[in-house]
Amino acid sequence: MAHDYTQWLDWLDSQQDEMLAKTIELALLNSGSLNTAGVNRVRQKLAQYCEALGGNAEVIPVAPFEFVSASGEVSHAPLGDALRIRKRPEAPLQIFFCGHMDTVFPADSSFQDITWLDDNTLNGPGVADLKGGLMVMLKAIEALERSPWANNIGWEILFNPDEEIGSPGSAPLIADAASRVDLGMIYEPCMPDGTLAGARKGSGNFSIVVRGKAAHAGREHHLGRNAIRAMCDFISALDDLNGQREGVTINPGFIEGGGAVNVVPDLCLSRFNIRLERPEDEAWCTQHIEELIAELNQRDGINATLHGGFGRKPKVLSAANQKLFELAKECGEDLGMSINWVATGGCCDGNNLAAAGIPNIDTLGVQGGKIHSSDEYMFVSSLSARARLSALLLMKLASATDLSWLKEQ
Repeated sequence: MAHDYTQWLDWLDSQQDEMLAKTIELALLNSGSLNTAGVNRVRQKLAQYCEALGGNAEVIPVAPFEFVSASGEVSHAPLGDALRIRKRPEAPLQIFFCGHMDTVFPADSSFQDITWLDDNTLNGPGVADLKGGLMVMLKAIEALERSPWANNIGWEILFNPDEEIGSPGSAPLIADAASRVDLGMIYEPCMPDGTLAGARKGSGNFSIVVRGKAAHAGREHHLGRNAIRAMCDFISALDDLNGQREGVTINPGFIEGGGAVNVVPDLCLSRFNIRLERPEDEAWCTQHIEELIAELNQRDGINATLHGGFGRKPKVLSAANQKLFELAKECGEDLGMSINWVATGGCCDGNNLAAAGIPNIDTLGVQGGKIHSSDEYMFVSSLSARARLSALLLMKLASATDLSWLKEQ
């Protein structure tokens, strides 16, 4: 290493117990995306944790979550507030840090507690995704702040309340940050073996409402127009698009409709997700979906309405992003860690940041696995280990003499 960063990296080892205690404290606060009160309780805790960092903090309300209800109507649900903290906006290098406060486990989930699986493996809601990562982030920044290179970096932290539902409310805050930062560091969990996510697929979430005409299923069946049958035809044709374009996958994930079986059903709702590798795939998907919707709407007595869209562009690695990964790999080698990266079908706020042209690494959080399930786990030792990786990355960036590569496309 050109500089000796040992003093500040070794300090992180002394923070392991505090990082673990605070991770558990956060994980025991249910913060399902639509549990507004729970997300705000996490925000309040994080505000307390961040007091040691300094910076200007502001609580930012976000737009409510828009969804289509079982009645086929567009509805809205409130979301928790975001927390943004900024420090040294005049510094020559500006870094955006992001971590989400919400989890996929709603307030009524049965998965609410912490269980030790062995001396180094902790099972619990959000321990890996992403509450352990929040502590990795904060301690890495604190290590930077203790170092002599801190003044070379200005930073902005965004704790957002809605990543698990696609960041619909916080996406404008990420885009706003992208207008003033040079790179991003996001704290989703890495893979169980420490591998980082590289390129990511884009994602779109859609709902379709099909309305038909109710009628008595026996006496006047011929007068009815069955919304469930029309929806089934649509879903079948939609699913048949799989395999027709490389890198595009379509997942019909939910269907609801009908009621009493002696009534021809006049309403059916379905939700589906699309993943794609290239930005130009969006147009192909949109064209085919519009054709399927048009076919339904040509049927007598059937009306189909599509809601939703592509919320996250594919994360395609730029030259700057490649070099940022190489720097992380170099940091790993200095620390005796093997750092690699692979493409993944998952997406996160790193997609949003990359779409705005900002190179970023979005899996700097803890090592863990089985996320989005009641088997979610975190390797406890990875708290300080991954904080060391981020801290070294920050200090190397802060002490670098040439960062012109950050602008490479």
